[in-house]
Amino acid sequence: MLKKLFGFDPTRHEMRTEIMAGITTFLAMAYILAVNPGIFSALADQGMPGGAVFTATALAAIIGTLVMAIYAKKPFALAPGMGLNAFFVFGVCLGMGHSWQFALTAIFIEGIIFIILTLTKVRQWIVDAIPLNLRHAIGAGIGLFIAFIGLKNGGIIVDNDATLVGLGDICHGSALLAIIGIVITGVLLILKVPGNILIGIIATALLGMLPIWQITGADGTVTHGALTVFDRVVDVPPSVAPIFCQFQWSEVLSLDMLVVLFTFLFIDMFDTMGTVIGVSQKAGMVDEKGNIDGINKVFMADAIATTCGACLGTSTTTTYVESAAGVGAGGRTGLTAFTTVCCFAIALFFAPIFTHIPSAATTAALVIVGLMMLSPIKQIELDDYSESIPAFLTIILMPLCYSISDGILIGMISYVLINALCGKAKKISPTMWVLAVLFIARYIFL
Repeated sequence: MLKKLFGFDPTRHEMRTEIMAGITTFLAMAYILAVNPGIFSALADQGMPGGAVFTATALAAIIGTLVMAIYAKKPFALAPGMGLNAFFVFGVCLGMGHSWQFALTAIFIEGIIFIILTLTKVRQWIVDAIPLNLRHAIGAGIGLFIAFIGLKNGGIIVDNDATLVGLGDICHGSALLAIIGIVITGVLLILKVPGNILIGIIATALLGMLPIWQITGADGTVTHGALTVFDRVVDVPPSVAPIFCQFQWSEVLSLDMLVVLFTFLFIDMFDTMGTVIGVSQKAGMVDEKGNIDGINKVFMADAIATTCGACLGTSTTTTYVESAAGVGAGGRTGLTAFTTVCCFAIALFFAPIFTHIPSAATTAALVIVGLMMLSPIKQIELDDYSESIPAFLTIILMPLCYSISDGILIGMISYVLINALCGKAKKISPTMWVLAVLFIARYIFL
């Protein structure tokens, strides 16, 4: 029965190991249950309540990981992706001025396209058309971007009229708690404590319950009290009704929709591919030719999860690199993923805890994950300026423009222009030429 459902073979796998691996994966990625509602809180006044986002996040993780467990039979877990949620909120909604319904529509269409691409060879064709150094730069840029968001939300980075940004009051209040959280989480990470990010969030939130923190009100008055306030621990999961299947089809043919759709699809595609390959290599699931058995099923599970996540009302659902924690603990089958599903199902009833964790407590998670996403920068050919200049522009413009899409678009435009003007046009794929023209038109006419 277990072999048919999850690919679990009693002669090669141990049930206890698979279950413990699934719990380990959950502990490594459960921070998303606190971070995702925190990021989407910026849209609360536009009709996206934190409770609904929490439930949508957990349900998207449950559905996506369940498909991975039963259909793909792999030990990978899925949830709304970091970076993709930031692009949703700060790029599409707050940056470009679109509604969250518009963004959900783009994600739903992306999921459908991803399903189609997975059934064909077009997905590989698109991947091959994008220069490798730009792919590395995108991951690194997103890492800087979400770290910047975390520092800003925690009050460590603040507005400055003279220099645009500056250092906040790190000796008091939210910023001080955020710094303590970074130190705690960093130590746990270095000591390789399982679930280090989640433990760091919880520990920081508990410190925030002490009534000693300086709190500055909107009118400038300063009081002292707790930054973390829990009114209860367990409750029925909040309803997703306010954000369920809230699509906006009126602008589906606009150029902005094309840009947003491409960005979501592009990031999701490379993020998933990089994660699956990396974790599979760690698990010894790659053959001598570098092929991964059943990889198309893995991509299909990811595509289905993205589509379902959009219906539930959350950002793109993707395979998590934290799955490596479970793989490192010995997980090799879908039973590992199914165990993670069970953990997320239990977590649904602890919404009062996850949704009341302050931004200062999630700052460390965003900074640490941002650091982890920065690692591809080591693979960029920095000595080849025809490659490194576009890559650098991609990386640096994401946090400075507060926009993932602008970083990607300008990076790709600069790649085509620089290489064409330097007599290296042969290295530019036809797809890149087409995309560059479309992106230039976007900046000229929109």
